[in-house]
Amino acid sequence: MASDPHTRLLALFRQTAATVPAYRDFLDEHGIDAATITDAAGFAALPLMTKANYHQRFALPLRCREGRLTGCDVIAVSSGSTGTPTFWPRSTTDEAAAALRFRQVLVDGFDAAERRTLAVVCFPLGTWVGGLYTANCLQVLGARLPLTTIAPGNNKAEILRVVPELGEYFDQVVLFGYPPFLKDVIDSGLRAGVEWSRYSVKMVLAGEVISEQWRDLMGVRAGLDPERDIAALYGTADAGVLANETPASVRIRRFLADRPDAALELFGRDRLPTLLQYDPEQRYFESVDGTLVFTADTGVPLIRYHLADDGGVLTREQLEQFCLARGFDPGEMPDLPFVYVFGRALHAVSVFGANVFPETVTIGLERAGISEWVTGKFVLEAWEDADRDVLLKVTVELVPGETNTAERAAAVANSVCEELVRRNSEYANYVPAERRLPLVELRDAGDPEYFPVGVKHRYTR
Repeated sequence: MASDPHTRLLALFRQTAATVPAYRDFLDEHGIDAATITDAAGFAALPLMTKANYHQRFALPLRCREGRLTGCDVIAVSSGSTGTPTFWPRSTTDEAAAALRFRQVLVDGFDAAERRTLAVVCFPLGTWVGGLYTANCLQVLGARLPLTTIAPGNNKAEILRVVPELGEYFDQVVLFGYPPFLKDVIDSGLRAGVEWSRYSVKMVLAGEVISEQWRDLMGVRAGLDPERDIAALYGTADAGVLANETPASVRIRRFLADRPDAALELFGRDRLPTLLQYDPEQRYFESVDGTLVFTADTGVPLIRYHLADDGGVLTREQLEQFCLARGFDPGEMPDLPFVYVFGRALHAVSVFGANVFPETVTIGLERAGISEWVTGKFVLEAWEDADRDVLLKVTVELVPGETNTAERAAAVANSVCEELVRRNSEYANYVPAERRLPLVELRDAGDPEYFPVGVKHRYTR
């Protein structure tokens, strides 16, 4: 790892300004002459890109090099707040960079250089970014590792067929998918008599923050080591895989999970974020006002792109010294910085990897027969029951004087579910049919926990 990545960042900035028409216009609008940006301070002062001020304003080809899509090899799709897709062109060089993050998980964490490995891609297949992107990266690695990939997607019955039939021919089976879906696969397999421990199962996760209790539960049910056999990736549709958990980051997170005071001191929140490591030569992170910004050379080059994720960055030395000062030796770790991610800050909650936005839920509450007795205020949560199964929870405010009945809660649940399936392609394709109906709780107007009077309302938590 280079000690100072700014030389590369400045070169990427200059190349993007010279070759990407949309970015030239973007800089002109902000009165910036690219030739004047010559050092780290100048780079740090560049305007932040967002979906609203960049992607939604400039045509897709104009955001690519030379204003053409022909330099890109594949296009992936992510759903927006109303299901309107955002397109993300990619090239084989993008996947080569991301493959390094997969390699770090598989080789450094799971010993895949020495162990015959069956990789089972359980992310949804199709135009969505997760499934095919993962399969392509694994194929790149398969040319150099004893690694075989099969991609049943999020077809649970097919996963439960291929693992018992093929798993015995490999030293380990690695499941790639969203946490609640993989938990559902493990639980369904147990009910069907699958002995997961026979296949030396590992998991690679993405899309959601998990608890260490969830990791422990999967350890028991799948017969795996929760510290070494489960690793999370941090990825976005915008730039693919950005960072990954390492055995060291998991050890540190598990140490902090039992010490909430230390976690609060380190992260500034009473929640435990995902803690990962990243290569600044490939994906460069900054923290701006408690949210994450990154720069990456992708099919659509991104310069200081603002993610809708709360989080921050720490150097390897900072985190190591923090742990040692509290009597914990994190042991050997890659010489890479850390990024911590709380998840989407304001606009969405993630369920089975599908982003659920308030705008879509609002439509479900505006239907005749419902809108008459709800105020329009609600709170979205990814709710986890005692068995750690995840559902979308929607807490809805009643009009003053209206009553809470089971029939009304069911009507809201059905209405919201129908709109999500119709308008949000991720929800319709990522969330298993039996988990799509949200849990709805109706509360009185002005409820102090969810709808306090006089406080600016937030639709997610």
